[in-house]
Amino acid sequence: MRKLFLLGFVVAGMILGTEANGYLEFNVTELDHIEELEYGFSKSNSSVNPLMVGLTLIRGAGAKGAVCLDGTLPGYHLHRGYGSGANSWLIQLEGGGWCDNIRNCVYRKKSRRGSSNYMEKQIQFTGILSNKVQENPDFFNWNRIKLRYCDGGSFSGDSQNKAAGLQFRGERIWRAAMDDLKAKGMQNAKQALLSGCSAGGLAVILRCDEFSNLFSTTTKVKCLSDAGFFLDTPDVSGGHTIKNLYNGVVQLQGVRNNLPHMCTDHLNPTSCFFPQNLISEMKTPLFIVNAAYDIWQIQSSIAPPSADPSGYWHECRLNHGRCTPAQILFLQGFRDQMLRAMEEFSNARKNGLFINSCFAHCQTERQDTWFADDSPVINKKAVAVAVGDWYFDRAEVKLIDCPYPCDRSCHNLVFR
Repeated sequence: MRKLFLLGFVVAGMILGTEANGYLEFNVTELDHIEELEYGFSKSNSSVNPLMVGLTLIRGAGAKGAVCLDGTLPGYHLHRGYGSGANSWLIQLEGGGWCDNIRNCVYRKKSRRGSSNYMEKQIQFTGILSNKVQENPDFFNWNRIKLRYCDGGSFSGDSQNKAAGLQFRGERIWRAAMDDLKAKGMQNAKQALLSGCSAGGLAVILRCDEFSNLFSTTTKVKCLSDAGFFLDTPDVSGGHTIKNLYNGVVQLQGVRNNLPHMCTDHLNPTSCFFPQNLISEMKTPLFIVNAAYDIWQIQSSIAPPSADPSGYWHECRLNHGRCTPAQILFLQGFRDQMLRAMEEFSNARKNGLFINSCFAHCQTERQDTWFADDSPVINKKAVAVAVGDWYFDRAEVKLIDCPYPCDRSCHNLVFR
């Protein structure tokens, strides 16, 4: 199998990886920053001579108060469509975790996750952003945009902390970016797809119906959430790690007023930051791509070190091959809970699913997991084919894998 050498930087250090035998191994210094993998993989994967796309700052954003955590202008990367895709638009919302307290947000604003001063001037467009038909058969010639993530609140906050010099303006960034893209031709779109990975995948679910309302009723509009289905579930100690995290984000960043009202009318704001309480009420067609054993959730929500002081889960959280039968049983329960939370959603014909039984996180921007010779498949269908069939109404797509360890096509993430 081909070798893949990865060099990606996280806030706390360096990731080094090789691909072998269907999984990826890493040396990491800060596993809680696993979400950086979504970005790091796009820098070194199976795409040959990947397209490099420059950063565009949104010049009119400052006047609207639409700024990154540190007050700098937000930005995006745009590659123009052509031919049959000239009037089709794909917006990819970048992921990158959240900051839920002043200390974390101050730390974050000194990185590309909180300031455009630190953003790469060019990034690779691979996977769903690729411009090659052999790598991205359905969307290669669309207008493709990656909206950078620098607010730490899934494009949903609107507040500030003057004492700490922090601007929580994710919702304003979202609106400013949409206004800017509409002025560049998106308002005339015949087809549109809002997609995103991880924290960006959550943002897709939060902003999907709003995105649809930007267009005329004749425009075909759908949404795609990749690795954005963060489950409201107890951790291994019985605590509520992810609920506490989300509560901090919602309270600190003033998210409440920017959450879907169909949820906040009967649930508290923190509950309305969880996709399971939103997806069944959404009007716009939504496709969910998610690993049943999402590695970010295993490491940072289900079995974080803070919930495992004895270290019982340490080896398992790094490498599923080292999990005990009891730990695998616990993770099967997590998968079952995820599928139950999607049951009503999946009954709607307009929606789609690709839930593979892999230990992975973000599969649409990585070329090797989006569309390649050895991509993960369910019923012989790769993620790119499943999404394309659903978007263009070629087939109803509700693909749910059998439980681990039956799927041999996974590109699992394993850490050392």
